[in-house]
Amino acid sequence: MENNDASENIKTPEDESFKLGNRAVMSDFYVSSDIEDQQFKKIFIRLNAKKIAFKKVTFDHCFFDSCYFNNCVFNTCSFIGCKFIGSNFHLCAFERCNFQYAIFERTQIEDDILDKEAPLEENLKRSFARTLRMNFQQIGDAKAVNKAISLELNATSAYLKKSWSSKETYYSKKYGGFSKRSLQFLRWLEFWILDLTWGNGESVLKLLRTIILVIVCIALYDTLVFHDFYNIHDYIKSLETSSAVFFGFKTPNEYPNICVALISAIRLTLFAFFTAILVKRFSRR
Repeated sequence: MENNDASENIKTPEDESFKLGNRAVMSDFYVSSDIEDQQFKKIFIRLNAKKIAFKKVTFDHCFFDSCYFNNCVFNTCSFIGCKFIGSNFHLCAFERCNFQYAIFERTQIEDDILDKEAPLEENLKRSFARTLRMNFQQIGDAKAVNKAISLELNATSAYLKKSWSSKETYYSKKYGGFSKRSLQFLRWLEFWILDLTWGNGESVLKLLRTIILVIVCIALYDTLVFHDFYNIHDYIKSLETSSAVFFGFKTPNEYPNICVALISAIRLTLFAFFTAILVKRFSRR
């Protein structure tokens, strides 16, 4: 037995690579007064605060587990690298706070944080919106999920565009060279086309716009090939016919088979997009 205990106390070279951190655990505390110009690096468990003002407080890399903040104000606070798990920020206000690399899980928080506290950098803004989107999905807040998705898509679009077009140092270093920039351009182009077509699965109006545009294109093709190009009445007649052709109610015999197949493929694809949007919308409720 003594030999076994001695062997357990012997440190291997790998053990010496790990040092005990300075992040203390604070459980079941409550904040009794306002806090200003302080710095914390702790794991807060079941921390409570009500009508407390936090000003210029640094919480970098802290953990908030099952904490409850009621009607508190966080002014110019830093939450870099923080993780919020199962916490509640009921009626709390955030002003000029820093949430870079923060992670939210099952946390009750107002969705206006997306408008006022998102990081300025596109990649950090995208990550911020993504973690809040997943958080809002976990608590069943469908409206906030849609808002987070909108911010995430806008940030993604801006990031992809800058990744191939911007001369900023960050993008020049990460996506330097013709091959990397060309690949990012293709990724942005794909994202832009999908956004234009159906808002990347989030916009029924953009999908309806695409359907109308396809119908107009069919009408133009029908008029130019089979009718009088200079007759406005033929355009109107072709527009009426093109709607029936697109929705599959009519198949003109004069249309080439390849055109009929192309119209059918586009119709099925757009209908699939519409179904996907409905499923995504209702699944969030």
